[in-house]
Amino acid sequence: MQKLIAVLLIFTSTLCFAQRDKTFTNDNKIYLPNIKTVLCYNATKEQSIPLILLNSSETIAFSFDDLLGGTKNYWYSIEHCTSDWQTSRISTMDYLQGFDSDRIINYKYSSNTTRKYTHYELSFPNTQVQPKIGGNYILKVYLDGDKNQPVISQRFFVVESQLAVAAEITNSIQVADRNTKQKINFTINHSISIPNPYQDLKAIVLQNFDPYTAQINTKPAFVRPNQLVYNDVNTNDFWGNNEFRKFDTRSLRFKGANVKDIYRDNETVNVMLFQDAPLNGTAFANQFDENGNFFIRNTDGRDDKTEAEYMGVLFTLNATAPVTNGDAYVIGRFNNYTLSPENKLIYDAGRKQFYCNIILKQGLYDYQYAWFNKDTKTLEMQPFEGSFFQTENSYQIFVYYKKPGARWETLVGYTNLSNKVTDQR
Repeated sequence: MQKLIAVLLIFTSTLCFAQRDKTFTNDNKIYLPNIKTVLCYNATKEQSIPLILLNSSETIAFSFDDLLGGTKNYWYSIEHCTSDWQTSRISTMDYLQGFDSDRIINYKYSSNTTRKYTHYELSFPNTQVQPKIGGNYILKVYLDGDKNQPVISQRFFVVESQLAVAAEITNSIQVADRNTKQKINFTINHSISIPNPYQDLKAIVLQNFDPYTAQINTKPAFVRPNQLVYNDVNTNDFWGNNEFRKFDTRSLRFKGANVKDIYRDNETVNVMLFQDAPLNGTAFANQFDENGNFFIRNTDGRDDKTEAEYMGVLFTLNATAPVTNGDAYVIGRFNNYTLSPENKLIYDAGRKQFYCNIILKQGLYDYQYAWFNKDTKTLEMQPFEGSFFQTENSYQIFVYYKKPGARWETLVGYTNLSNKVTDQR
């Protein structure tokens, strides 16, 4: 225990603020270690999917924190992308109205916090930048107007609604998978001309808005007048996995759910969670979760954005490696499900434990433990979390159409479905 506490304190008392990567990618990515808590969602509902309807009053809310504090000269630009997140080969004038870049001018300093930081915010479309067409977009934030100094890349969506998507979640049709997997069937109802749906239309299905779960559909099982049916028995099967684990740090005066201890001094706040055990050998236990989401909350202060503390959170998993060649990670929407050094677990063979420390902002968090198998190059939840068809998950379906002769793909349809009654946006 003393060893783990020492690790916790060491991790959270130091940060290396060196430049990591000088090249933008079209992924959800943070390029500097001093940048934390990137939020991007439809402003009508906190932490919803970052998708807006073209030419509507809807806006994207985007924000982040800089743990170095002070004021920086952050700029942003927006680029249109293909359905597989390659940069579209079109002119900025084809997809944007207004300027192609602008400075982020809304910021506030933290107050009453142990670690000082600056909170930056951006809302768009705005008077400077407005998308003209539907599709995938990437927001790029960089320093001093120089795109060779990347800070954040963040995906969002603009839908030019031209069709409707009806979908359902069922058990897998495969007999061997009925207790562990879920299947998505969906139908596209349209009134537009789609001469070749096998070539011009593409539907992508995600589970819990995790980009690494994407399944691409290009071949409808049935083509009917004004209707395309996707219910092939061999497609859109997803592991049900398990309900997300969670912890509550809305208050640091009291120990919330799954919080074992809170250590603080004049420089750091550290939170130790209760040790977790693998769930792959247990029966399914239905419990409420947020399907991998997280929410910044601070009941000790008045302003979640600028009065919430940053804390080092220690995760511990009492388990051994499923196979010899691989790594364990803590994942959730709080880190965009990415496999990065920050959320990679260290294995202590003597204790038969995995552990890691992650700097997070006060709030409510969902998380799971995942295993990356280096031999198969797959990310597996089942070794630590198990998998059950009863698990409540949300699924997002994005439909893209490239008209014959067109130079870009347009996002023409979208739906979000869930087997959780309260989660439909």
